[in-house]
Amino acid sequence: MRCPECQSDQTKVIDSRQVEQGAAIRRRRVCENCQYRYTTYERIETKPLVVIKKDGRRENFESSKIYNGIFQSAEKRPVTSEQIKEVVKKIETNLRNSSSGEVSSDEVGDRVLEALSELDPIAYFRFASVYKRFNELSEVEELLRQFRQKGEESETE
Repeated sequence: MRCPECQSDQTKVIDSRQVEQGAAIRRRRVCENCQYRYTTYERIETKPLVVIKKDGRRENFESSKIYNGIFQSAEKRPVTSEQIKEVVKKIETNLRNSSSGEVSSDEVGDRVLEALSELDPIAYFRFASVYKRFNELSEVEELLRQFRQKGEESETE
């Protein structure tokens, strides 16, 4: 590791610790040449994740899009930014672990709905109303019926 101050490659690690719940390692380093101290982070390089849109286009996965969708759905609800970040991280991790590098936009949307159903029912319906593009009131009623049925099943377990 080169020193950012003097570009010497004579540096040593003086402290290491896990950060981001073990997903990265933070290292404090010191340059043996100029004594400059700096921090580096070591992370696992992740494979790119591509989202296949409904019209066939392919886009790089952007977790910020999921965050923004959930944030808008949960506006004025008792859902914190930290909870949303945790949900987004969980969705992204699950998608990366269960796919071959490509995932459909439908699968992403379904995973968001699943997470929102556990987080906040109103945010769930707000997100679903945009994601599912309801054309008829009967479609909304059917979603509500399924949601209630799922809740009743989880109460009996």
